Amino acid sequence: MTPAEFDFLRQFLKIRSGLVLSNEKQYLVESRLLPVARKAGLASIALLIGKLRDPREQKLADEVVEAMTTNESFFFRDKTPFDHLKDVMLPAMLEKRATQRKIRIWCAAASTGQEPYSIAMCLKEMGARLSGWRIEIIGTDISNDVLDRAKAGTYSQFEVQRGLPIQMLLKYFTQRGDTWEISSSLKQMVQWRKLNLLDNFSTLGTFDIVFCRNVLIYFDQPTKVDVLNRISKMVTPDGYLVLGAAETVVGLTDAFQSLPDRRGLYMPAGKAGDKRAPLAGTPRLAAFGGSAA
Repeated sequence: MTPAEFDFLRQFLKIRSGLVLSNEKQYLVESRLLPVARKAGLASIALLIGKLRDPREQKLADEVVEAMTTNESFFFRDKTPFDHLKDVMLPAMLEKRATQRKIRIWCAAASTGQEPYSIAMCLKEMGARLSGWRIEIIGTDISNDVLDRAKAGTYSQFEVQRGLPIQMLLKYFTQRGDTWEISSSLKQMVQWRKLNLLDNFSTLGTFDIVFCRNVLIYFDQPTKVDVLNRISKMVTPDGYLVLGAAETVVGLTDAFQSLPDRRGLYMPAGKAGDKRAPLAGTPRLAAFGGSAA
């Protein structure tokens, strides 16, 4: 691949997906895109680029973006955000939404579905406390392939061993040969939609909780700022934003501020001092055992 070809692909991927590639990623690009080129009957990256210059080749353009997107995910990943969910966010929502009895949760860059399904399991574990409540979980991703896998809810033995407590596996999954399929009751809790975070996503509506983890790290600073500011318009005034362990709003936007001693958990600016963590004597949600890898 020539420097000019690599520069074209870097610009193409940044415009299409926000992905920023450093100079040392050329080998990665070649290894991931050569199979895409061959599948399309093209013998080289150069011929693939020639096709990508044609605005009519939208399907091929989508396949290139999907091939370069990192889809790393596992159940209850990093554990801490799910501790925040059951110890802080859900107890607060039970109190704050007692009249509406409705909670909306968005998982951006949901990949193959482990994060939304982990959230669904947390909600299921609340049992009767959510009886009569309307719960909406929206999982979005840029890739059709991973969304199809998420909708199917079928995972390998390796995938269910990564972070999923054995009690949860036995309770919410059915073994089918070498794979495990998540229960229909959990599947029904999650809606799936294709979404590019660079596009307008305001049509999704407002959310009480937004998980946007481990995707901002692939964007440059202006893109991070833009995405965070647009998300801020979709989080309810007393809602929450959850970022990945290596991500922050500091230096990017004043729309959110962190909760003291709650790594990765943010709320709309001016609200961090509100007493929205469980009040004294409020029972925390029952722990469900296990920890993420």
